[in-house]
Amino acid sequence: MRTIVFYLTLILVSLVMNHVVAQEWNEEKIEALKEQKIKITQQEKEALKLEVEEINRRLDNGNLTAEEARVLKENAAKLRALNIENKHAIIDNKIALLQRNQGAVLEEEKGFSIIDDGTGISINVDGKPWHVFEKNNKPPKYDRRTYSDPVIAVGFNNAIIDGQSLDDSPYKMGGSRFFEMGWVWRTRVFDNSNFMRFTYGLSFQFNGLKPKDNQYFVINDEGQAELQEFEFELRKSKFRMDNLVFPVHFEFGPSRFRQTENTIRYSVQNQFRLGIGGYGGFNLGTRQKLKYDRAGENVKDKLKRGYNTTNFVYGLSAYAGFDSVLLYIKYDLNPIFKDAMVEQRNISLGLRCDL
Repeated sequence: MRTIVFYLTLILVSLVMNHVVAQEWNEEKIEALKEQKIKITQQEKEALKLEVEEINRRLDNGNLTAEEARVLKENAAKLRALNIENKHAIIDNKIALLQRNQGAVLEEEKGFSIIDDGTGISINVDGKPWHVFEKNNKPPKYDRRTYSDPVIAVGFNNAIIDGQSLDDSPYKMGGSRFFEMGWVWRTRVFDNSNFMRFTYGLSFQFNGLKPKDNQYFVINDEGQAELQEFEFELRKSKFRMDNLVFPVHFEFGPSRFRQTENTIRYSVQNQFRLGIGGYGGFNLGTRQKLKYDRAGENVKDKLKRGYNTTNFVYGLSAYAGFDSVLLYIKYDLNPIFKDAMVEQRNISLGLRCDL
């Protein structure tokens, strides 16, 4: 049963993550194809330039008449123009395919599968196996009080600003997202009851904010980060904070008691769970990504700076739900920016999956 839940959870998380990041990946693929079209045009023009120079050299040496040189130049120009047209058509078809299928284009040599060979479980991606865990044949422990699981969470992200409601946030409600992955241990508190568990672990948090109204973050003369309007029309403005945190929770909920001659187990599968606690950790880095057009050129800026964000992060978090899929909320008690005139605090709401 646990293996089935593991597989189903992997599929659910894959679907959720695909919905969150597929659009961004699709945009990057399309941008790369558009850049390839520009390179093709430049290469063909450069090749034509070399051919024309060679024809002029032969004309100057008397190996060609003026009429023969003119015909050769016209043919070379038609050939290079046709090359550009055909190569651009191929790329345009690829772009149309990506846009029509939202990036979900299957390729025969690529694939995804989960393999259970009896000794362990591995994930096969594009023909390469990635080992997940091994099964062991050791005798089971009679009373197992501590369990561990990988954890993944994903959802919407925003900021609560002093003196403003969330409706007045300068960040896009749907476009600002978060992603979290980590490992958690769950220990039974009482000897003869599993109603209360103490959970602890570590997680990597990626909190993203997308400013509205063509704005981006800059450091002003006072050394503070603030939103300002960008000089060009932004196609994308994304601000992301990466954190390493250590969450702790008290978890409550019923469990099923199972006893055999060799084991005692308390199972929380298919049971309601409620967790209340918090987290503390460190900011690992802050970056900003901008996409815009400048003088007809597609520009992509990736800026990795401090932006005066808080180094130590801490906050409150809670989750509730059935089995492995839980509603999850977290709120940073620390301000996003140090010594800011108006304090902002990160808040997230989404789904958490204990695999």
